[in-house]
Amino acid sequence: MAGYKYPDLVPDMELASVLDAAAITPDDNNDLAYATRSLWVGGIGNVTVMLAKASAPVTYYNVPAGTRLMVSVTRVYATGTTASNLLAEY
Repeated sequence: MAGYKYPDLVPDMELASVLDAAAITPDDNNDLAYATRSLWVGGIGNVTVMLAKASAPVTYYNVPAGTRLMVSVTRVYATGTTASNLLAEY
């Protein structure tokens, strides 16, 4: 499982601003390099993810363009993800 990029900030995740970001290519087989602080959805659609403490994927349906999902995820799945311009925020 991916660790956090800035582990010293984990207890204050809801208070701290985004410090870094990286484009996401959804992938059914590989985790992100780090668990996210949040997920930016640039283009409308569904987003299927593995939450950092979950054991099964979940899908967020009909996410509007320009939405910041305040979720810590370790993987964004290609299967089930139709949204575009995704950013992992750390």
